Amino acid sequence: MFREIISLERLLRIALDKALYVLLKPFGPAFSDRKFPARLLLKQVIVQKVLRINGHVPWPVHWSSQVKCPKNIQRGTRCPGLAMCCYIDGRNGIIIGKNVWIGPKVSIISMNHDPSYYDQYLTAEPIKIGDNCWLGTGVIVLPGVRLGNHVVCAAGAVITRSFQEDNILLAGIPAKIVKRLQTYSREYPVKD
Repeated sequence: MFREIISLERLLRIALDKALYVLLKPFGPAFSDRKFPARLLLKQVIVQKVLRINGHVPWPVHWSSQVKCPKNIQRGTRCPGLAMCCYIDGRNGIIIGKNVWIGPKVSIISMNHDPSYYDQYLTAEPIKIGDNCWLGTGVIVLPGVRLGNHVVCAAGAVITRSFQEDNILLAGIPAKIVKRLQTYSREYPVKD
């Protein structure tokens, strides 16, 4: 009897999740993406679409994160800014590959002030982050940086220049290669 109750509860939870994904579709494909728990996406819809916190961003973003110029950001297959306290400045453009994980308090800054005249901004090439990268807590990526595929950035690293090699671990201020990694071997699973 106890197993029957548990399996009934699990079936109800699965049915509720499927119904939530369907109900979330009108808010855009990012808000009904099955890679993320349905309850998390529902919470983001309430925060972004009802309360209008980060309402200008067309994908789920944590209420404490800030995204500037989302129209210049190609977000890949995940949701940059979904972790808490991120700062993502897309004014010069950001191109994010597939399966890029962005931790809390990460800053991706595509535009910088002119050091000779602080009211002016400098244009730069877009930031490009390859597939299967991971930016740990507190990573800072500065304008014009390009990262290869499967680049892991250790917590607190400041990426001041491009690292276009694949399968590397970066750490430090300024960041440098501290380890070579094996090729990334898994794609992010999709929940049904």
